[in-house]
Amino acid sequence: MGVAIGDLLERDEISRSDLKGKIVAFDAYNVIYQFLTTVRGRDGKPLTDSSGNPTSHLSGVLYRTSSFVEDGIKPVFVFDGIPPELKAETLDKRREIREAAHEKWVLAMERGDTVEILKYSQAAVKIDPQVVEESKMLLSMMGIPVVEAPSEGEAQASYMANKGDVDFVSSQDYDAFIFGAKIVIRNLTVSGKRKLPGKSVYVDVLPEKVDLNKNLERLGITKDQFIDLALCVGTDFNKGIDRVGAKTALKLIKEYGSYEAILKSKGLDDQIERYAAAKDFFKNPPTTDDYTIQWTKPDKEKMIEFLCSKRDFSEERVTSAWQKINAAFETKTKQPTLDQWF
Repeated sequence: MGVAIGDLLERDEISRSDLKGKIVAFDAYNVIYQFLTTVRGRDGKPLTDSSGNPTSHLSGVLYRTSSFVEDGIKPVFVFDGIPPELKAETLDKRREIREAAHEKWVLAMERGDTVEILKYSQAAVKIDPQVVEESKMLLSMMGIPVVEAPSEGEAQASYMANKGDVDFVSSQDYDAFIFGAKIVIRNLTVSGKRKLPGKSVYVDVLPEKVDLNKNLERLGITKDQFIDLALCVGTDFNKGIDRVGAKTALKLIKEYGSYEAILKSKGLDDQIERYAAAKDFFKNPPTTDDYTIQWTKPDKEKMIEFLCSKRDFSEERVTSAWQKINAAFETKTKQPTLDQWF
């Protein structure tokens, strides 16, 4: 998911304490996807309640978000709207990949192959409307602001950051940079250790701060050329050039200056129109000013009714999460100065 340009970008390790008092806009679909892929049982299936309804997303939203609040981070969740027509091909491809992964998951279950079970169960994850609506509902009960993007969530989050309404965008993908974000925080919703691809080696996962302007200066290219570079690698809105990765794309951009010149040099003039449409979408994505960023008192009764009475959560753990959020809210109301938490 997203554009594969991470190898070009240097990042600085940070701690949550560095984000205390900062408003962070989370790409909600990106976050929920992480919860659905990581909060799973040994059989690769998501956590469920006694009725078989998935609860992995609710568990992630509740415990991770309350932890952010306890650390002084002010979260805002931005949800995708209607995907652009340019993304249709990518969405179809993702659907095919999920279906193929599901078939392999079933076979792995029959063999009892625990490694393959986890691998293919994660690849088969789909965010359905119920998961989205329940996540929004829980966040509202927790008093956390929810923003509805007209189209791409990362575009809206980047727009809000550039307006100064939020301090940072948080996402595992790098698309926010192409949409105009200047700084992206990664790994906030990921914790513990991560297995390196193809190796039995695990590394610590720490929050990272990626500054685009510093990277552009180091790479020796402009913001416009950075977008062209991403287009050559391939995005959700265009295929990219065959066998051209991030490092090769950087060399080509420095040699030719633009995606158009690169395409012409390779005899790919027929793709110029599609690249132009994708670039225009990145530079002028649908965004909205119709949002309110305001934290409200968490509703303990509604949280317990929804999570405990209906979804089999532990009342003790839900109450603990509520206390973390409520403590921050109470601190705000008792100390109403501009530099307080909210």
